Amino acid sequence: MSKTLFHNVFFSLKEPTEANIAKLVAACHKYLPNHPGVTYYSAGTLVSELRREVNDLDFHVALHVGFKDKAAHDTYQVAPDHTKFIEECKPMWAKVRVFDSYVDGK
Repeated sequence: MSKTLFHNVFFSLKEPTEANIAKLVAACHKYLPNHPGVTYYSAGTLVSELRREVNDLDFHVALHVGFKDKAAHDTYQVAPDHTKFIEECKPMWAKVRVFDSYVDGK
């Protein structure tokens, strides 16, 4: 039985202007949602008004992609649209953190 894999990516920008944040979110929407095996996709921005001591505020854009299994994730990693996304957007990034996990949906 295959396990659902969630790929969560948190981007910190070199220049976090509203325009740059919107540009990165738009690039996510353009290049990343329509890959074989994607079961969930979303991209958005930090909720800056949530400032509890447990909130990590060290990002500007969050990407969440669910894959039906690890094979779909692995195919996505080398897909042309994913590669274009990285090439186009990497110059904007100060830091990228990736959190991949297997999940059980309810």
